[in-house]
Amino acid sequence: MSPQKYLRYLMLPSLFGTDRTKEILQVNPTVLPQREEAKEVKISVHEYNATSFQEYGVESVSECLHCKENEYISWINIDGLRKNDVETICNYYGIHPLIIEDILSINQRPKMDEVEGVLFCLLNMLYFNEQKKSVETEQISIVLGPNFVLSFQEDAHRDVFNPIRTRLKINNAKIRQRNADYLCYSLLDMIVDNYFIVMEKVSEQIEVVEEEVIRNANTRSLAKINQLRKELIVLKRNFAPVRDLLSGIIRSESELLEDRTTKYYKDVYDHIVQAYDLSENYRDIIMSMQDLYINNVNLKMNEVMKVMAIVTCLMAPATVIGGIFGMNFDQIPTIHNRWGFFIAVGLMLIVPLWMLNLFRKRGWF
Repeated sequence: MSPQKYLRYLMLPSLFGTDRTKEILQVNPTVLPQREEAKEVKISVHEYNATSFQEYGVESVSECLHCKENEYISWINIDGLRKNDVETICNYYGIHPLIIEDILSINQRPKMDEVEGVLFCLLNMLYFNEQKKSVETEQISIVLGPNFVLSFQEDAHRDVFNPIRTRLKINNAKIRQRNADYLCYSLLDMIVDNYFIVMEKVSEQIEVVEEEVIRNANTRSLAKINQLRKELIVLKRNFAPVRDLLSGIIRSESELLEDRTTKYYKDVYDHIVQAYDLSENYRDIIMSMQDLYINNVNLKMNEVMKVMAIVTCLMAPATVIGGIFGMNFDQIPTIHNRWGFFIAVGLMLIVPLWMLNLFRKRGWF
């Protein structure tokens, strides 16, 4: 048998997930973390209106600056952040330096701002890592302006926007008939909808651990419960601020948002409220699982103590009889009787059997 199979149990961080705790709690807004420059950058441009659509990729941000001057609605998506690229395109589109700083920051709380004629949304896309059984986050920044949307993503290899790209290619699609605020809604809606996919994965893990706790609870089960609680912290840390973000958009009086689009943002708000409530339900289930684990441990301990108590009680008559006949007196009943030994042993067997029958009648075991 492979020794590696058992050596992993000796590694405490692997067993109890303490590294994950450090990842979740290591957030200090007073310290400005340094973002590493992306090794790979992908820039895609979508230009469209009701009658035409074109999609292309560019090598540098300078190649897409002309989109501001044309008649189309432009969606410029940048996967992989480099400070120079972000500053170049943001300065050209007249985006405030504070927004640029937020785009380049890491571990930011999801939020919405209106600064100098643009609407800025910062939130996280969530993914579920099947190997680590953990929730991963990727910060995304969305800037809505007149006839343009800029989106900045950290990872150049994954996002959740492919359905939107597909809809943009359809001539009579609703997204092609609306302004840039509807595109912004579509991006937010796709991010929030993906939250439910991640939550389904988490719920599957909850079901597996719950069955394990009921069938055969052990220390590994407690470690898994603790791990699930950490993943729920990640979910709640994102859901609550996104709810406030969408609430701010709904209350906004920005000229960038059409009245007919507001109801769509309200629909996304309803979804994120539902996701938040569902995460609360998950939390209640996990707390119940933890209580169930503790109760199972106590039940096992009570069973052990009950068996030990019964054994002690059954051995007590033999101890008493042996002690009586082992006293150093000259006159002891049946001491010289040839059947004395068998009488004593018989008593040692009959009395415990009688006690055992009495315990069973009273339902003590």
